[in-house]
Amino acid sequence: MKEIYFAGGCFWGTEHFFKQIEGVKDTEVGFANGRTEQPTYEEVYTDQTGHAETVRVVYDEAVADLEFLLNMFFKAIDPTSLNKQGHDEGTRYRTGVYYTSDEQLPVIRKVFAEQQAQLSEPIVVEVAPLQCFYAAEERHQDYLDKNPEGYCHLPLELFAFAKKARPTTHTGTPKGRENEDR
Repeated sequence: MKEIYFAGGCFWGTEHFFKQIEGVKDTEVGFANGRTEQPTYEEVYTDQTGHAETVRVVYDEAVADLEFLLNMFFKAIDPTSLNKQGHDEGTRYRTGVYYTSDEQLPVIRKVFAEQQAQLSEPIVVEVAPLQCFYAAEERHQDYLDKNPEGYCHLPLELFAFAKKARPTTHTGTPKGRENEDR
């Protein structure tokens, strides 16, 4: 299993989005790359801690590799919006990709370059090594599963899209089916 950390605005929707993707084995919402230790939600909400609402994503790279997950992430964010996603504003809602291994960086750079080529405005998504991550309180974990009518900045159609999305190999064949008889 591998892990990557995504800050995509409000962590409730970002977590729910990634939970739908085949190959994602675990998610956890929390606060990343800030200045304070063990921050509470209320502290992070003040925008004084430097933390971003972030989702830890544990994935099986044989099913969903990092390139696929990064491209899916770009479908769930506005990569040109600084410190704002949907109606949520503040540095805690900044977008970011926090990597756990230098081996992930070339893939991140490749996907960012491909995404930038499709945009007329610059991408403002932060890319940095994970410096720290603190799990959010239990009431925030799996929030939209516990509160299906709860607030989310992401449209419901995006969750359905994530559930149906399948990574493909370089030949366009769904992963895991490269050697099947056609």
